Amino acid sequence: MRRLNGVDALLLYTEAPEIHMHTLKIGILDVSGLDGAFTFELFRRVAEPRLLALTPLRYQLVDIPLRLHHPMWVENPGLDFDHHIRRVSVPAPGGRRELDELIGEIAGTPLDRGRPLWEMYVADGLVGDRVAIIHKVHHVLADGVASANQLGWAIQADPPEFPAQPIRTEPRERTRSGLVMAAGRDHARQIRRLPKLMADTVGGVTKVRRRARERGSHPELAPNFAPPPTFINHVVSPTRRFATAPMALADVKETAKTLGVTINDVVLATVSGALRELLLKYDGAADSPLIAGVPVSYGDSDRLAGNEFTYMTPSLPVHVADPIERLRLTATATAVAKENTNLLGPGLIPSWLNFLPPAMAPPAFRWQTKRMESSMFMNLTVSNVPGPRERGSFGGAVISEIYSVGPLVAGSGLNVTVWSYVDQLNVSVLTDDLTTEDPHEITDAIFRSFVALRGAAGLSEVLTEVGDAMPLAASTVSG
Repeated sequence: MRRLNGVDALLLYTEAPEIHMHTLKIGILDVSGLDGAFTFELFRRVAEPRLLALTPLRYQLVDIPLRLHHPMWVENPGLDFDHHIRRVSVPAPGGRRELDELIGEIAGTPLDRGRPLWEMYVADGLVGDRVAIIHKVHHVLADGVASANQLGWAIQADPPEFPAQPIRTEPRERTRSGLVMAAGRDHARQIRRLPKLMADTVGGVTKVRRRARERGSHPELAPNFAPPPTFINHVVSPTRRFATAPMALADVKETAKTLGVTINDVVLATVSGALRELLLKYDGAADSPLIAGVPVSYGDSDRLAGNEFTYMTPSLPVHVADPIERLRLTATATAVAKENTNLLGPGLIPSWLNFLPPAMAPPAFRWQTKRMESSMFMNLTVSNVPGPRERGSFGGAVISEIYSVGPLVAGSGLNVTVWSYVDQLNVSVLTDDLTTEDPHEITDAIFRSFVALRGAAGLSEVLTEVGDAMPLAASTVSG
């Protein structure tokens, strides 16, 4: 059996009726090249052997008696595919908007913890000989890197036969006494590590404070742990709304190269510009920089399960009107946040999370989600995850687009995830029904912000068309 680490446990304990801690991966298949018609039965014949071979999809949680420690993973020998793989239909006319609305409905329902924590939906009814595969997997099972590796493994024409090491479990380990004894041993190991963890904490905090004094003050950046109140931040509802939009990766690379920054800087600055527009609409002002929670991966880059990430919290200069100055401040804020994360040690906070009290944490987090009107650490989550570099196929159908999005967190009604795929940089937005009138307002604003940045840089404001992608879905709400 395998114990959840502290980050895994946090993602499990923070789940509540209003906060669903699963992630979504969406692949859109172009089935026009198949010899015969695409059917749900055909998909199952191709998919089931691959999914069964993907070991983490057989993991199931085992609770510890009296909640003496975090739950453990055990591996099931088989899967009930009638439960895990489901057929759904996209309402007419079957465009991007209708697909996004369906995905929002799927995102708004929790997973059954009594089974392996994933579901897969095969959505037909799309225009243009397309089918969408919607993979819903609990974050406790896989973070962005692990889920990207799962997807990359699954869409290979000839995937390897050893996607992950199996979990070996002896019958005595599943008994009440076996689970209690294992909890005691693991607690003893944690206690032995505590002196080093405390020393690492003191050392990391000292380095961060010393470097902050050397850098001097940055009054134009948001202070740490003080996100300002915005329309984004409220008690999150259980309803989910979703929007997608594809960009050409070449346009983003050209912009970054021209301005001498990273792709991640361009992404964050573009989101900042979009948020400025939306803040002016919904709050009537954009006077203070926001704080983004940006997941940062560490550890094994080839893992297929588990969570090995922390957050850096760069300032988003939404108070700045000029796109170039906004990008400059974004690059500065990102560099400061990245340096602080490295000085503190990316694994430090996750190590402290191992000490979360399993009996007290879940009810405390459930209480919090009903009362927390603003996140304590960040205004929103923004992720930029590198996806597959080669175009995938599934049973002869070409995967034309891939999207990904993580969960909402307490006090924050917005998650923006950017996922690269071959020549695309695909934007996904997840909100609840309280944040905006239409989630496509956000994707539209992101595109306008990116065009404004390119124009300010002297580049063409006509974006490259993503030829393989479905047509965009514009917002139905007037600006």
